[in-house]
Amino acid sequence: MLQLKSISFHADSTDGKTEIIRNISLNLDKNKFIVITGPNGGGKSTLAKMIAGIVPATDGSIVFQGKEISGLSITDRAKLGIGFAFQQPVRFKGLTVLDLLRIASGKQLKIGEACEFLSEVGLCAKDYIHREINASLSGGELKRIEIATILARDVKLAIFDEPEAGIDLWSFQNLIRIFEKMRESSQERTILVISHQERILNIADEIIVLANGVIEKQGSKEQILPSIIGTKYAADVCRKLS
Repeated sequence: MLQLKSISFHADSTDGKTEIIRNISLNLDKNKFIVITGPNGGGKSTLAKMIAGIVPATDGSIVFQGKEISGLSITDRAKLGIGFAFQQPVRFKGLTVLDLLRIASGKQLKIGEACEFLSEVGLCAKDYIHREINASLSGGELKRIEIATILARDVKLAIFDEPEAGIDLWSFQNLIRIFEKMRESSQERTILVISHQERILNIADEIIVLANGVIEKQGSKEQILPSIIGTKYAADVCRKLS
């Protein structure tokens, strides 16, 4: 599905260049739910943005479904089937939910088809289909609408950057249910989530711990969770777990 080959990212700073991601090699298999966790500032979001094409890799290469994509733009990567959901979804004044789903799908969806995607993420379609993507929507509603756009695009690799950020407990519980449903509904889609949340870690097939720009741990949930929960390491690395 996805191969990262010795990728690095250096950011310019007053002291020269700061290493954010350092020589990471990684394989992400098809039909997996993978969670990347670790301390704040460890490079998790940067790595996700490098895969999506938002941030260009300084060194190394990225291969998606056998195709070298390191030089491709975020648009070209999206066309190949990579979707990215931001920590804070963008609001679009004047654009309706129906408009957004049609743009995401790349076709003139019928209202009934668009409503099916909203129903998939637990939203009552008739209440949202003609709503504007503006400040009247809560953080949880925006998150679910953004996930609906990813479903409408039928992406092969869905990337979520800290999807729990800025939403209440009720919305978070619904988010977990949506992820569980996404995990079970497709044999072709891989889901990559950046998160500190234990409930998200608990539904992962694989957990990667990223700190100081390098992979410190990687393995199945059964292998990794016991080593990071209830320890001093957990207090430092995953202090957001609850």
